[in-house]
Amino acid sequence: MAARHPFTDTDTADEAVRATCDDATICKRFASSKGYWKDPYIQYFVRSVGERKAPEINRGYYARVQGVDHLLDAFIRKAECECQVINLGAGLDTTFWRLKDKNLMPRKFFEVDFPTVVARKIHNIKTKLPLSKPLIETHSTDSLLLDAHSLDSDRYCIIGADLRDVSSLDDKLKKFQLNPELPTLLLSECVLVYMTPSQSSNVARWAAETFHTAMFINYEQVNMGDRFGQVMVENLQRRQCSLAGVEACRSLDSQKERFLKTGWEHADALDMMAVYSRLPHADMERMESLEFLDEKELLQQLLQHYSICWASKDKLNLGLSQLAF
Repeated sequence: MAARHPFTDTDTADEAVRATCDDATICKRFASSKGYWKDPYIQYFVRSVGERKAPEINRGYYARVQGVDHLLDAFIRKAECECQVINLGAGLDTTFWRLKDKNLMPRKFFEVDFPTVVARKIHNIKTKLPLSKPLIETHSTDSLLLDAHSLDSDRYCIIGADLRDVSSLDDKLKKFQLNPELPTLLLSECVLVYMTPSQSSNVARWAAETFHTAMFINYEQVNMGDRFGQVMVENLQRRQCSLAGVEACRSLDSQKERFLKTGWEHADALDMMAVYSRLPHADMERMESLEFLDEKELLQQLLQHYSICWASKDKLNLGLSQLAF
C-alpha cells in the first residue's frame, strides 16, 4: 500500500492558486458573453455565464485580454508565424483556438500548468468537438499522443508540470519537440506572483538561457506597497492564497528588473491604466458603451495595480525591442 503523505501548507496554497484559474475563466466568460470581446471557445470550459460581474471588473479583463493579445499578435507577425508560444500557467485559456481563427498560428503552441488543471482541460478538449477539431485539422497523423497529464499534436501541446521545478519543465518541453532555435514567446498571467522571487527569476533565467530570440510577456499585480495593494493581498490571504512573489510587484521598475537581471536584453512595463488609455479608440468607445460605469475611480485604482511587463532578446534581429503599445 502506498504511503500517505501529510497534507501540507504548500498543498493548501497550491489548491488556492488553482482556484484562481476558475475565477479568471468565469470572469472572462461573463465579459465575453456581454460582448466585451469575442471568445466562442470559453463556453466549453465554463458552462454557465454565472452571476453578474461589476463593470469595472469587465473593463479590467477587457484591458488584460486586449493588452496581452496586442503584444502576442505583434510578435507572431514579426516572426511570420515561424515561432513557438509557451503559455506558462495557462489554466483554461483559449488563446490557441483564437489564434487559429485569426490565421496567426505559431509553429507550435505549448501550455503548461499543474497536472490537475491539465487533466481537466484535456477532458474538455476530448469531449468538445469545437476544441478537438482544430487540433485534428492541424495534425498530420491519425492519432494524438495522449495520457492523463499531457496531450501532444503537431501544433498544440499541453503538459502538466510545476513551474517551480525548472529542470523538469525543460525536460518535459523538450520531450514534446520544443525547439530552442525558433523565436519563442513566453506568456504568464498572474502566475509568477505565486512563486517566490527566486523561483520566478529561475523561470526568467531558464527562458533567457534557452532561447536566443524570445519575448516574455508577464501580466500581474504592481504598486503593491500602497494601501490598495495591501487590501488586495489581505483579500487573497483570506482565501489561503499567498502572494509569495509580491516583492517583485512593488513597482514597474521591479517588474523590469526581474528580467534585466536574468539575461534579457530589453524590458518595458506599463500599468494597465496606461495600457487602457492606449488601446484602439474605436473599440474602446464600443466597449465603454456596453455598460454604464459608476465607479470610475475604482476602475482607475484597479488598473493602476496591474501591469504588463515585456522583455526581449533578439539575436535574429526581428525588431522585438520595437514592440510596444
